[in-house]
Amino acid sequence: MGRAMAKAVLLLHRRRYYDDGAISELKLWLLPKPVPGSAHRFKYSLFYGYPGRRAVAYDNERGKGDHRHLDAMETPYIFQSLDKLLVDFQADVDALRAKEGNND
Repeated sequence: MGRAMAKAVLLLHRRRYYDDGAISELKLWLLPKPVPGSAHRFKYSLFYGYPGRRAVAYDNERGKGDHRHLDAMETPYIFQSLDKLLVDFQADVDALRAKEGNND
């Protein structure tokens, strides 16, 4: 067996700039042990918004566990897998962009 992982490993860092000024940034790490409040070994910060506006965000801040932000509303998020996390985030972004008339 290999040695235990000593520090976080960055798995994904992707940034997208939309024509209307919106920005999407996804960061995902694999950790040696779960962040307090989460049951899995991933740390993530998924952001979509505009300068001065966090419109959609998913993260698992230390002590808070998995949760999402839709503008000012924060709700718990049930983490099932990395694939589902990314799909759920993108679905919220797509729904908001459609609602606000920013289809691209």
